[in-house]
Amino acid sequence: MDFLGGHLDTIYRLGIAAVLGGLIGIERELHGKTAGFRTHALVALGSALFMLVSIAVFEAYQGRAEVDPARIAAQVVTGVGFLGAGAIIRSSAGIKGLTTAAGLWTASAIGLASGLGTFHIAFAGTAIALVVLVFFSWLGRRWGARDI
Repeated sequence: MDFLGGHLDTIYRLGIAAVLGGLIGIERELHGKTAGFRTHALVALGSALFMLVSIAVFEAYQGRAEVDPARIAAQVVTGVGFLGAGAIIRSSAGIKGLTTAAGLWTASAIGLASGLGTFHIAFAGTAIALVVLVFFSWLGRRWGARDI
């Protein structure tokens, strides 16, 4: 139990990331999209893990080597961009999956914020993302706009 006592903050950061990412994923899953609850939760969790590793590397080598903790986070953004690209499908009928890809990218940013411990950013980002996904979708249907 002593192990957990010393690392509750880490567990909290990872848990918050997974839950918040999962909330975005639930909305996507309820609408039958390609990436749902588990995918969004894992993207957010993975992003939080990368941020925590980045912080740990920075702290471990501070003063002994030139280490930039933002470099890992920057690569997460790139990697999730490739993951999101896999959710996008282009056909003669148009393009589908852009909103899901953007949701994965947003879940990653929420995970990075959670991993950093900036929960106010993670919670605000999640709330605004859900407003965009739910309310804006409703507005779009009401006005006859197409959602891609």
